[in-house]
Amino acid sequence: MCASGAVTRSTLRQQIADALRDEVLAGRLRPGREFTVKQIAEQYGVSTTPVREALFDLSAQGLLDSDQHRGFRVRGFTVADYRSMVEARTLVIDGVIRGLFCGPVLSVAQRDHLVSVRRRAQEAARAAQGGDLDILIGYDLRFWRELGALVDNTYISDFLHRLRVQAWVFAVPYLRHDVGAREWLWHGHPELVAAITLCDRDAVCAVMDDYNGHSLNWADRLAAGDPAHPGHDPEPAGQAPPAEEPQPRP
Repeated sequence: MCASGAVTRSTLRQQIADALRDEVLAGRLRPGREFTVKQIAEQYGVSTTPVREALFDLSAQGLLDSDQHRGFRVRGFTVADYRSMVEARTLVIDGVIRGLFCGPVLSVAQRDHLVSVRRRAQEAARAAQGGDLDILIGYDLRFWRELGALVDNTYISDFLHRLRVQAWVFAVPYLRHDVGAREWLWHGHPELVAAITLCDRDAVCAVMDDYNGHSLNWADRLAAGDPAHPGHDPEPAGQAPPAEEPQPRP
């Protein structure tokens, strides 16, 4: 019974964390939104223990700020924060690329893994070209997560995944309110997989330079007020987020 209870609580904790993370990623929980453990527990009809654990998990991932007296608040990211995220992931990925191509060819296991990554790349590119933001976020995060498995270093993969989630949280409010910005979405995922498959380090670097430059150029536009920020006004305090079913991730 004890073991079964531990598994159930752990699963519930993850389900709550995933549901709230999806709300933040989708922009339905805006920066500044405040809520307490009790409010979330009542909203989902569960005890406070798994909710508290889930909220602290999201705080550790940089998506929530916690206050001993006021509860939790959805973190807001600035353009400077976003630029720092891009610069940090660029430095890490540069090192990853050097490590990935330390040999003349990819291993059989790596090539087999790239088959599924290639499918994910095609799905992400289609979503980006179609301007389907909700689908793109899921496929993009999964693409980079699966691609990172080639390096076989969970510390690096987890760090990069956290940066990408935070970057999407920052970007979503802009993209939701600017249809033109959606036409700008990066969709070079298949080109990156093709370059990695061929072990073409120069081509990989070129795609990654385009990807990072694309992000930094957008940061420059945002810093200049083009497009203007759609608004990160805090939502009224004391209201728990709606207890919607988690949106399915691709």
